Amino acid sequence: MSRSRKLHHRPTAARRWSSALLVPIIGALLLLAPAPAQAATFSGTLAQAVAAVPTAAEANTGYDRTLFKHWVDANGDCQNARAEVLISEAEPDTPLTYTTSGKCTVSTGRWFSYYDRVSWTLASDVDIDHMVPLAEAWGSGASGWTAARREAYANDLGDYRTLVGVTDNVNQSKSDQGPSTWLPTYDKCRYVAEWVAVKIRWGLTADSAEKSVLNSYASTCSNTVTVTTA
Repeated sequence: MSRSRKLHHRPTAARRWSSALLVPIIGALLLLAPAPAQAATFSGTLAQAVAAVPTAAEANTGYDRTLFKHWVDANGDCQNARAEVLISEAEPDTPLTYTTSGKCTVSTGRWFSYYDRVSWTLASDVDIDHMVPLAEAWGSGASGWTAARREAYANDLGDYRTLVGVTDNVNQSKSDQGPSTWLPTYDKCRYVAEWVAVKIRWGLTADSAEKSVLNSYASTCSNTVTVTTA
């Protein structure tokens, strides 16, 4: 009885060459692939911080608030970004209450709005202000971001200056304005320093009118700025 033979095909010269060529090509592609951005920390005077913000014309074309998905529950604990800020900024001497036993939505506590130096006990009287408004962020560079980065910005809990609990009607009066047209009644130096910190954290630009106001305050305010990029 004849036995069938297993045929062992030897690689041709062409195949050996193609395999040899693929290794360095793949290696080169891996070297060319962009590495993930590394967080960096800035620390300096307010004047140095203002200088670190690039100057560029603001371009708000195409802005829509829905492009920044906000008040998400990123860690899945049922408390969205608004609730997380309310909990974080609540005065420790007043216990928080919630609308349900699940403690998902804050009802009462005590919060101090430094913009107008007023305290509130109802969470409904407190707005969470995007220090650099969403429209301002869009016109200062966020228009070129991915949807995921815009969402991360709109819900940034990694730096207390990005989201600030303030009196609701004061936040509404601020709306989408920058420092060249709106500043809080009190603590302007703190506000300007926090504004600049957020711009540095997220790699945003400032237009010439904004830069002029920021430089004016930087010349008289003693604040320093330390911030880690996002």
